[in-house]
Amino acid sequence: MGYIVKPLVTEKMTKTTEKFNNRFGFIVRPEANKLEIKKEVEALYNVSVVDVNTMRYAGKNKTRYTKAGLIKGRTNAYKKAIVTLKEGDTIDFYSNI
Repeated sequence: MGYIVKPLVTEKMTKTTEKFNNRFGFIVRPEANKLEIKKEVEALYNVSVVDVNTMRYAGKNKTRYTKAGLIKGRTNAYKKAIVTLKEGDTIDFYSNI
């Protein structure tokens, strides 16, 4: 059962990776705990994980005005994990494109 949904490749996460050089972000399943996330990242990317920080994001209501009228919706709730790797280890998300 995979706990990692997808890697986070955003401007903010890319800046964090460049600044600390060994921190990477992932969207994970809400029921995943830090030990499960650590085990899966080590298995998938063949790296040594030093630390895992997690944060939960609540879904938010969004409204926008269009020609057809008012459209209401909701963004998804998700859990994010910031994984710190051992010095010297790295993950290349772009290698298999």
